[in-house]
Amino acid sequence: MTVILAAIADDYTGASDLANTWRKCGLRTVQTIGIPVDSRPFETIDALVVSLKIRSVPAVDAVARAIAAGEFLRRIGTRHVMYKICSTFDSTDAGNIGPVTDALMERAGQDWTVVTPAFPETGRTVYKGHLFVNDVPLNESALRDHPLNPMHDANLTRVLARQSKHAVHSLDCQTVALGLESCRAKIAAMPGRRKSIIADAIWDSDLDVLGQLASDGAVSTGASGLGYGLARAALAARPAQRSMANLAAVGGRSAVIAGSCSARTLEQIDAAERHMPVLRLDAQRIVSGGGAVEEALEFARRQLAAGPVLIASSGSPDAVAALQRQHGKHEAGQAIENALAEIAIGLVDAGVRRLVVAGGETSGAVVDKLAIGSFEVGDELAPGVPMLRTIGHPGGDLMMALKSGNFGDVNFFAEALARLA
Repeated sequence: MTVILAAIADDYTGASDLANTWRKCGLRTVQTIGIPVDSRPFETIDALVVSLKIRSVPAVDAVARAIAAGEFLRRIGTRHVMYKICSTFDSTDAGNIGPVTDALMERAGQDWTVVTPAFPETGRTVYKGHLFVNDVPLNESALRDHPLNPMHDANLTRVLARQSKHAVHSLDCQTVALGLESCRAKIAAMPGRRKSIIADAIWDSDLDVLGQLASDGAVSTGASGLGYGLARAALAARPAQRSMANLAAVGGRSAVIAGSCSARTLEQIDAAERHMPVLRLDAQRIVSGGGAVEEALEFARRQLAAGPVLIASSGSPDAVAALQRQHGKHEAGQAIENALAEIAIGLVDAGVRRLVVAGGETSGAVVDKLAIGSFEVGDELAPGVPMLRTIGHPGGDLMMALKSGNFGDVNFFAEALARLA
């Protein structure tokens, strides 16, 4: 029996978000790190999310890796593959959402594909092709200032048209509300041999229609809301047949690593100081190679026996911008990610087996450095953030959570560690 659903995710925290959605829908789900070599471990699951790090790499590299992942998923018999993107559509005029969507659509021989980051339950809606965050246009929201891919245009039709070589059209909410056949008829009348369709969704019920619509083809592009719609459509056609067991507990020490500079993560770090020792690293010192890794590990070794610790490189948007101006955007980010990944290795060596990581780029760097191959997905810790248990990790399995910067309430870190215990 093949998996019911599969996805290619453009970063690791986004992959966890989608995996969490599919688990909640009743699908036994595994998240892999990179493209698996062997398909046999996935014979007893319902859904598979292949996690890549392709959101901010050159478009040509993103396309090549997405195509390779898609070919693997086709080989294991997956009928529909979703390209999972961020719900804030983080990308630049060069890509990577447009080039990857184009390539997957062409590879599948598909004439059109649904594209939507909407998930009304989490405050992401699309109306007349424009993305809103909690009823505020994306470009006016606090989420517009992503450190690598700032988003200052809420018109997704215009954003995607700057990236795609094919036509880009909008499917309005009135048509979506009329149902599946109205959507099909509207798309059939749109010009262009191949086209991407930015689909409106302002109610969760819209996702049911879009999930059915996307299922007409072999590929689609969206955030976890579209994944929800796809899961509902797939389960209506073929119910899941796997048992949903709880993840086995993992003993050991606990820690948090925070690299995100989002407003929510900064609030969570402040709140964590009431529950655990917190070390705020100097980002300038990290980038300059001033011994921040050694400082962090010495701090952890002194504190871990008494309970969890939090180590953060997070800073305000102004501080991040100043650092990027001095050292370069990608150079500064890479130096911080590498340092936090080295700290993660040291924490695991010191007995940490329950680890929460905040920030998409940070999560990618940490998981890669720890050489994790795949996770089984467990219960939800917060919307978009599930428990993750490594599968066959050398040296002993870990229980983890990979948190996008904006996810979780202010007390997320202490609450998540308590539930991972």
